[in-house]
Amino acid sequence: MKKILLTAVGMAAIIAITTVACQPPAGETKPAEETAAAEDPVKRGEYLVNTIGCDDCHSPKKMGPRGPELDLENRFGGHLSTHPIGPIDTSVLSKGWALFGPELTVAVGPWGISYSANISGDSTGIGNWTEEQFFRAMREGKYKGLEASRPLLPPMPWQNFAKLKDEDLRAIFLYLKSTKPVNNVVPAPKQLSSL
Repeated sequence: MKKILLTAVGMAAIIAITTVACQPPAGETKPAEETAAAEDPVKRGEYLVNTIGCDDCHSPKKMGPRGPELDLENRFGGHLSTHPIGPIDTSVLSKGWALFGPELTVAVGPWGISYSANISGDSTGIGNWTEEQFFRAMREGKYKGLEASRPLLPPMPWQNFAKLKDEDLRAIFLYLKSTKPVNNVVPAPKQLSSL
């Protein structure tokens, strides 16, 4: 009888240990930001914008001790019209290169010169855009999301963003519209022949 009782207690202990060991640790539930992002579309948009790299091209940079750092005062303002670009060595383009300016908001390639758009909440950015315009820009690559407009130029990877779910694009749009307005009319693109 003692053997049966000890065996039963041992089995119960093994089951209890296994059950506890298979549970995630108390601290490994979803982080608060993830939970909030799932419930609040603006928080979800902030999470997506911060993870998919919108700042990489749409926010000017300042050179710091570790290289380019975000210019938070002008975050999402695109290429600042008050920051002229220097001379461009177009000879490297014939060797298959594309170039970026020092703030990483201007690119030069076979398509010409393209400037990163202002995607802040300002009227010079996307502040006056409709959701339909944003979806068209992201899904069809149309400038300002207007049907009859020119295509978005490289390096904008709109083809990648076109694959996002509607609720993710909507969340990104809502977040960007809620950002600090940066009054900045981005320069128009230029053809290589005008360089």
